[in-house]
Amino acid sequence: MRNWLGIGVACGLVALTARGGTIKGIVRAQPKEGAQAEADAGKYESRKAKFFERVNYSELRDFVVYVDQPIGPSAAPPAKPAQVVQKDATFSPHVLPIVVGTIVEWPNQDDLFHNVFSYSEIKPFDLGMYKAEVKRLTFDKAGRVDVFCSIHSKMHCIILVLENPCFAAADAKGAFVITNVPAGTYRVKAWHERLPAETKPVVVPETGDVKVDFTLGVKDLPKY
Repeated sequence: MRNWLGIGVACGLVALTARGGTIKGIVRAQPKEGAQAEADAGKYESRKAKFFERVNYSELRDFVVYVDQPIGPSAAPPAKPAQVVQKDATFSPHVLPIVVGTIVEWPNQDDLFHNVFSYSEIKPFDLGMYKAEVKRLTFDKAGRVDVFCSIHSKMHCIILVLENPCFAAADAKGAFVITNVPAGTYRVKAWHERLPAETKPVVVPETGDVKVDFTLGVKDLPKY
């Protein structure tokens, strides 16, 4: 795992040289009201229903928090490539946040063929069939890129390509830290692949911390 993909990311690691403040907090997921009622009433204990997969919101991972606007000049990508490993017919990490221009390596560590491809609008590609090899690809546009293997149905990952290096992947407890953010007022977004994102205004001081928490859930959507 590269150091810009952990709980904390320093904006200055990539392109921004001026030191600044720190954005930190917690991001959580929240189920809709009443979602647990049928489980509490034993509705999922039947022979058929017990195999229905339900979302456990307390166990959701792979949250990403980022500054959702340009910051200064365009960020230079990191010198070292990021990496998504293919192992045990799984992409790891499942979600990889990167800045525009980052090279991503795709090593196959299984003793069988994989095929890495995407039909996402911003980056359609097909790395072909390969094993015991490392392919590389540059992601040059911001947006979400869903990646699959044409051979193994459960192999799926997401490359989240961001406009600036001020982002962080939350840890297993939902905590995130983004350091060296230049002073100013920003839109900060918390993202998860299966929930609506939440954006909050954040005023970052020249030095010191600013705390902001997020709760993601299916809410504030039009009802029909």
